[in-house]
Amino acid sequence: MRKPRLWDVKDVPRLTRLVGRPKPTPALLADTVRPSAEEKRIYRLPVFTAPFCQALLQELEHFEQSDMPKGRPNTMNNYGVLLHELGLDEPLVTPLRERFLQPLMALLYPDCGGGWLDSHRAFVVKYAPGQDRELGCHYDNAELTINVALGKAFTGGALYFGGLFQAPSALARPLEVAHVVGQGILHRGGQLHGARPLGTGERWNLVIWLRASAVRNRLCPMCCRTPDLVDDEGFGDGFTREEPTTVDLCVLT
Repeated sequence: MRKPRLWDVKDVPRLTRLVGRPKPTPALLADTVRPSAEEKRIYRLPVFTAPFCQALLQELEHFEQSDMPKGRPNTMNNYGVLLHELGLDEPLVTPLRERFLQPLMALLYPDCGGGWLDSHRAFVVKYAPGQDRELGCHYDNAELTINVALGKAFTGGALYFGGLFQAPSALARPLEVAHVVGQGILHRGGQLHGARPLGTGERWNLVIWLRASAVRNRLCPMCCRTPDLVDDEGFGDGFTREEPTTVDLCVLT
């Protein structure tokens, strides 16, 4: 099903300027990332070209229509695709995390493990009439999240953001952020957020939960307790039994 040449991470446009730069300069960062709400530490950046988004959507639809085994993207979304089931973790998501996202996250979110990202969970969610149309308020099982709009043509469905889930009145004044195809929204995993109802059309988004075992090994991001680990395959939930370099936990700012 997969066409290897299609999934070359060189199709990430301006972020390729960060290859080979473990510590990108603030000037380069300013040229790539645009704050959507700097006080909430939410940022927008270009990720994929329009042709890449279209090609990925075609592959996703072929997989969706096949009789291959499929799991739910997460506990809240009923429609979508897990990227590892499509065979895209190693050729696409892992290099995207290691080569492009981690240098950015290290500058933008040093207190949330941005420089120590060592695993992820990647999935595509689909919103359409007769299927999921909106997403309730929640926070992610991730230190950091990137949400990339892939298409198609749609109205509505904007993301909304509050504060960190531990903070009082975290949703007192939510901020809405519109989708732009090919662009990604960066935010902290513990930030309350959701999606407004879809108006018309279909909306597909690639979501990558970025995880740092150096942070979550000390404190589970979901229950805020010391994790009690059981063995799992692959990345699991991003915890490790080894003792990686530790970092300060994400603060309520």
